[in-house]
Amino acid sequence: MSEGVVDVHSHFLPQWYVDLARAAGHELPYGMPGWPAWNAADHLGFMAERGITRSLLSLSSPGVALGGGVDPVDLAKRVNEYGAMVVADHPDHFGLLASLPLPDVDAAIAELGHSIDPLGAEGVILPTHALGTYVADASHEALWRELADRECVVLLHPTSPVGWEATALGQPRPMADFLFDTGRVVLALAMRGTLGRHHGLRLVVPHSGSLVPMLVDRAAMFQLGQRLALPPGDPAHTEPAVTGILGDLRWDLSGTPTPTHLDAIVDRVGDDHLVYGSDFCFTPPVAVDLQLGLLDNAWPTRTTRLGLPPWREKTTANAARLLQAPTRCARGTDG
Repeated sequence: MSEGVVDVHSHFLPQWYVDLARAAGHELPYGMPGWPAWNAADHLGFMAERGITRSLLSLSSPGVALGGGVDPVDLAKRVNEYGAMVVADHPDHFGLLASLPLPDVDAAIAELGHSIDPLGAEGVILPTHALGTYVADASHEALWRELADRECVVLLHPTSPVGWEATALGQPRPMADFLFDTGRVVLALAMRGTLGRHHGLRLVVPHSGSLVPMLVDRAAMFQLGQRLALPPGDPAHTEPAVTGILGDLRWDLSGTPTPTHLDAIVDRVGDDHLVYGSDFCFTPPVAVDLQLGLLDNAWPTRTTRLGLPPWREKTTANAARLLQAPTRCARGTDG
């Protein structure tokens, strides 16, 4: 196996966090069989066996908005300081995507500064919503502006949608509801102009594009219809079309990188923004190996059609560009 793969979507999970989540009412994570076990040594062994040389660590759903009386501000600080300690112990192999205490935008911006500057995080992980307030909500505009000014990596991560009790129909939410929640947020960010206003964003869409590539043409038709109903001078007419916005996003190949998903992404946006994600430790090693096999089998088809280099080489080069030092490192400052 080739060396040098960069994993932009992997999770750390300290036992103290699992205990806290269970005490707050999250006995099982989103209908799955149980919480996975995690430690840094096992993660490093997992990486070595699969030729992954560097992994960005983040806290998966439900994140720091646990409810149950848990203060998300204090928990975010504790999570991020723990993650920074793990990275400091293994700086050549790990990086950190920090958690933010949403839906409190002011507190989230403060923790962003603490995480990026003193702790050295390379970006953040954003849940699709926190306690029912979605990150596409207008109340989050200041946060998106700050994230763009800093040009840090933003991994969007789904969580159970509001009302999942009625919509999941007894199935684990990661199977379908996670994909629906990602799709609704990405399309809302595009159609509301958030992504068009903030060009410094390095936003990563998870899980092999989720449903976004399959829904974007339908969203574009609705966007056109909405604009036809607006007066000629409305500023919405000058915002980028939803189809054009997708080319500025990154797409990790975690989840189900099947030919269907891979074709949908590459046909829509090309291959220059595809990055690898394992979703370990919530995706167990046997399932990661299955996904690696899917990529190995699906990518030669793309190679034949488009002349692409092997996926390990391509995604690693793309990740290097994603993680390069930002040109703007502080709010409102051009480098």
